[in-house]
Amino acid sequence: GPNHSRPGAEKIIWEHARRNFLLRARGLLPIVCPITDGGDLAGIGIFNEDIDLVKSIMDQDPAVKEGILVYEAHPCRSFPGDCLPEAGSADDKGRKGAAL
Repeated sequence: GPNHSRPGAEKIIWEHARRNFLLRARGLLPIVCPITDGGDLAGIGIFNEDIDLVKSIMDQDPAVKEGILVYEAHPCRSFPGDCLPEAGSADDKGRKGAAL
C-alpha cells in the first residue's frame, strides 16, 4: 500500500498477522500464504466466506485501514477435498508451495 514504508508500519503489519491467526482459528481464513519473493504481492488468503463478508472483514484489517496494505477480492472455487499436504507427507515431497 501507499503507506507501507511509514514509521510504525511494521507494528501494524504484526497486528494484521495476529488478526489473520484469529480469523484462521475461527475458520474464516483457512489458508494464509505470506509471499516472500520481494515483489509487490505480500500474501494470499483463501477465505471460507461470501465475498461481501470477506470485503467487510478486509476493510476492517488494521493494515488496510492505515493504507499499509491493499487487497483485491476474487470469488473462486476449488475441488472437494482440496488442501495443502501435511509437511513430510508422501504428497509433500519437500517442496514449498507456489501460486500459479
